[in-house]
Amino acid sequence: MHVLICPDSFKESLAATDVARAIDEGWRQAAPHDTTDLAPLADGGEGTVDALVTALDGTFRTQPVTGPDGSRVDATFGLVDEGRTAIIETAAASGLDLVPAARRQPMTATSRGTGELIRAALDQQVTRVIVGLGGSATVDAGSGLLQALGASLLDAQGHPIGPGGKGLASLATIDLAGLDPRLRDVELDVAVDVDNPLCGPDGAARTFGPQKGADEQAVAFLEEALAHTARVVERDLDRDLLGIAGGGAAGGLGASLAGLVDATLRPGIDLVLDAVRLHERIAEADLVVTGEGRIDGQTLRGKTPMGVARAAGRHGVPVVALAGSIGTGLGHLQERGIAAVFSIAPGPCSLEQAIDEAAHNLTATARNIAAVIHSGTRPHPGALACPS
Repeated sequence: MHVLICPDSFKESLAATDVARAIDEGWRQAAPHDTTDLAPLADGGEGTVDALVTALDGTFRTQPVTGPDGSRVDATFGLVDEGRTAIIETAAASGLDLVPAARRQPMTATSRGTGELIRAALDQQVTRVIVGLGGSATVDAGSGLLQALGASLLDAQGHPIGPGGKGLASLATIDLAGLDPRLRDVELDVAVDVDNPLCGPDGAARTFGPQKGADEQAVAFLEEALAHTARVVERDLDRDLLGIAGGGAAGGLGASLAGLVDATLRPGIDLVLDAVRLHERIAEADLVVTGEGRIDGQTLRGKTPMGVARAAGRHGVPVVALAGSIGTGLGHLQERGIAAVFSIAPGPCSLEQAIDEAAHNLTATARNIAAVIHSGTRPHPGALACPS
């Protein structure tokens, strides 16, 4: 068999490249005569810069910016197409992983660093900017990003609003006249990994707020702050942020970039698949193995496994997926192109142990899948045993 291995990263555990290598190692142990092709992927979140810069033979740049908690962080972005295109990740400048769990404050986390990273890219005289949304620590509707790019967001006293959703609640007026004029001269594509709107049951606060540390009370506050922002924008700028599919990505960054900076939202996985020529590589495969840290109902809304499944479906190639954990809402998974999902968790163990042993568990699971496909023999006893 020829097996295409194209997973996303396992968040807070392994980069997509490491996930692919672990799966490849296990597969070769059980099926040494198979050939494998490794194509680490991303869908706009963590790993997007690596995936595209590697695929397009680009270069990396590092820029100090404001992190989500206000501290300085070194954020890396990429330059491809002979320096004409910049590739940026929200996760690199405003990412959840930049703040220890005990210090995460979704009420005040800012996206300012992502705006500063865009400005650094504009300083390189690029003609196109790709911004990958995903993995953010913020729920600020992109207010920090807009301020970094020159927009005026003022409270009732005429002062700039503070960071995060807490600052949004005091927004009285918004003016885009000061936006960096270079934005008008670049093509701005935004890679999103979800289609969630800004507000509502599937919006930025209610869907993603808890993942960023927001309790029930904070989620309610943030939901109202986002809705308030949309009302101010509609009044002052006559623009609708609520109807933008993907507007809820990265805590509302999708809405601000598409609705206020005139960016084009595209499924991040489609951008990456095109760059790594995945359709050509799928056509040569007998089986596709994909995966991500958690597969649940959100996966169906545009995450990497679904993008892979759509591409594989056009060529009639079966897909199996591996996940660190499996959630609910997957009733239509098979009809959407994924034949089976396997959890790599070997049994009851702590989250810390699952993260620490992810590479081992990926290898063990891939070895067992390959063994069953090829021989129908039982998996090796203890192959999925939780390491001591």
